[in-house]
Amino acid sequence: MVADGHLQTGFDPLSVGLGVMAFPAALLGWQWFRARNTPARLVATGPVATAVNILLFVALVLTPLYATPLAFTSGAALIFYGGSMLLAALRGYAGCEVLAISNWVLRRDDEIGCLVLSPIDRLEATLRR
Repeated sequence: MVADGHLQTGFDPLSVGLGVMAFPAALLGWQWFRARNTPARLVATGPVATAVNILLFVALVLTPLYATPLAFTSGAALIFYGGSMLLAALRGYAGCEVLAISNWVLRRDDEIGCLVLSPIDRLEATLRR
């Protein structure tokens, strides 16, 4: 879907750079700082954390509608979330894709709730019991 969009609208190096480098680096920095100050595992899978994650994603993807100069963040968010989701699938990571890259680099298992994978994770946990 993202590749198809780039083929139709043209390659945007700013979106790619932001989605491949800046977003993961920012999340990695935040998670590293948090882990240094609070080493306990982060489990923010409740409705508030899930809603914040969803709202942030939607806000980034819809920037062309409300902030045209920041429209490049739409493609960046899709690249970041998509790439993170692929990494999560390859690693068998059961948490939200947002933390897949930083968890892998930092060797952590923190979790943040997400729209797509959280319901599946809950169903799998129920089936295992």
